[in-house]
Amino acid sequence: MLIVRIKSLVILASLAVGCTSSFAASSFRPTPAKDCILASPIQSSASIGASVKPPFPPVQLDISVPIEPTLFPSGDFNYLVYELHFQNYTDESLKLQELEIVDVSRTPSRAVVAFTGSQLYERLLPIGADKIDDEHPIDGGKRAVALICLAFDNAVTIPDKLGHRMLVGDSVAEGPIIGTRHTKLNTLAPPVMGKDWVAANGPSLHSHHRTGLFVAGGVAHLSRRFAIDWKQKDEQGEMYYGDARDVRSYYSYDEKVFAVADATVVSAQDGLPDNIPRTAAGFNTAVSLTMENVAGNAVVLDIGDGQYAYYAHMKPGSIRVKAGEHVKRGDWLGQIGNSGDSRWPHLHFQVTTSPDILASEGLPFVIDHYRTRDDNGVWQSRTSEYPIGDIAVEFVLDSVTPLK
Repeated sequence: MLIVRIKSLVILASLAVGCTSSFAASSFRPTPAKDCILASPIQSSASIGASVKPPFPPVQLDISVPIEPTLFPSGDFNYLVYELHFQNYTDESLKLQELEIVDVSRTPSRAVVAFTGSQLYERLLPIGADKIDDEHPIDGGKRAVALICLAFDNAVTIPDKLGHRMLVGDSVAEGPIIGTRHTKLNTLAPPVMGKDWVAANGPSLHSHHRTGLFVAGGVAHLSRRFAIDWKQKDEQGEMYYGDARDVRSYYSYDEKVFAVADATVVSAQDGLPDNIPRTAAGFNTAVSLTMENVAGNAVVLDIGDGQYAYYAHMKPGSIRVKAGEHVKRGDWLGQIGNSGDSRWPHLHFQVTTSPDILASEGLPFVIDHYRTRDDNGVWQSRTSEYPIGDIAVEFVLDSVTPLK
């Protein structure tokens, strides 16, 4: 196996609204990434929990968190991304009015954020209904999922545990208490190199990854919770130059893909053809999709601690590793293609709890070294952060590390 060993720096240029830096001018106040709410553990103790007493019998609204979150840094904030599942166990409609998240590490406990009105309803993903809002309650027997992203300023102490309360009509439904550091946060090398990358489709309310609940093995999973689609774009924001139906016209196509950590290869699938890219003329995959080929040509690495790195949609004939092999951080694994369920050439990369691309839970990770340019054009060095938001990214080789 031909091996390329690399060390890396990452240059991130912020394109997404709300991605800013503390190194900007003093008059410029940083804000969290889009669709993430600033949480403050020093808010008043007054809350719906204090003003409304739990009824008897309790509100028959089941509130659960399938997988507890793990805090991760990005820019000027630390983030928690997770979901709350709501199940109405009655025959009657329940009106969801306010979701309160509480720091229960403190005595007395204090609310850190409250979602009301459109801020609440835009985060609710209805299951079996068109919408849930002030005029459309959650019907009897129905479910909904709240997509939560909390941002904590770097200067504040992060709660160890969070509680949840939902105001339902004039009653309160109590939710679960969760931890904020559930799994190990792995520091990884970048999976691609070079310029003009965009970390697309990360956690947001408008990302198909974030909203992509999928039942596999009889269980609803969110394996793509922190998945990133690595795409290259030019200064005009275009992914290609020339014939839009030719994969070779796309800047990302045939770019090399690298191991993010010392790892064992769990699986390596090759031989699936590239799709003709999607255009106004339509889109069809080159082969009928199944659970076995939805990722296309792919590599899965066991990176330890019960975590797996998944590389999907790679170029046919480019896979350089086999199942059972051991790879080192920076080893060349293959090239980007357009195989499987892929509309345009890109690398789909995610870290999960199992080697199955869909029957697993997505976990956060951070990239080792990088520097970022803020909205004012100021370059900054950063280490061990997750590139949240659809931000432009440039990876460059360390000049002291030769290719092998």
